Amino acid sequence: MKPTRVNFLGIPLDPLTMQQTIDEVDEAIRTNARINHVVINAGKVVSMQTDKQLFESVVSCDIINADGQAIVWASRFLGGYLPERVAGADLMQELVKLAAQKKYKCFFLGAKEEIVKKVVDIYTQQYGTSIIAGYRNGYFKKEEEEAVAKQISDSGAQLLFVAITSPKKENFMYAHRNLLAKVNFTMGVGGTFDVVAGFTKRAPVWMQKIGMEWFYRFLQEPGRMWKRYLVGNSKFIYLVMKQKFNQLFNSKHKQRTGNSYV
Repeated sequence: MKPTRVNFLGIPLDPLTMQQTIDEVDEAIRTNARINHVVINAGKVVSMQTDKQLFESVVSCDIINADGQAIVWASRFLGGYLPERVAGADLMQELVKLAAQKKYKCFFLGAKEEIVKKVVDIYTQQYGTSIIAGYRNGYFKKEEEEAVAKQISDSGAQLLFVAITSPKKENFMYAHRNLLAKVNFTMGVGGTFDVVAGFTKRAPVWMQKIGMEWFYRFLQEPGRMWKRYLVGNSKFIYLVMKQKFNQLFNSKHKQRTGNSYV
């Protein structure tokens, strides 16, 4: 049984470790159950405050992990305990390894054709062709979405990894959840295909552990990332501090109200 969810700024988070998450996915596939999975970071939390469709797509998921270290720290700051971050990039790698061990099949959706094909080639070299149910690049029109979802469903995949930008990937999986019902596990993985294919470098482990992976990405692409990280992170800090202030205010108000009846 999964532990009780933690409420973080109105978003229900699952306090699971990496291994617990992997075990949940394995169990779902073995019992032919279904898990729609998502990870959240500071930027997604900010977007969810104003994007109702994204909010609905995220909170409807069966497992919601903290992708960013900032989410773990902020949740603890607000009184909710998360044991560790479960980075989407790391989880995908572990699940592909699980697929090879258990003879599960994976479908890879997203990124440019050369990148997704490189990902499939790398995993084929590592684990063989048996884990590959299919792949497709992430460039398709809104009216093509249903056909793409049907292609995935017909592939026999048990695991689907979607490397499309937010909020498109979350909304795609939510909108076509019925067509994708045969797939036991669906997950958005952001830019992970680029990392696996070697087109983007990931931050060193020491930077990941101190919550500075975002800064490494910013240094790689400052022109594209400055608004996402500098502005987005500032908004995230504001939301956390506002919630903390509300907690302190409500706590003191309850104390005063309680004392008036003594």
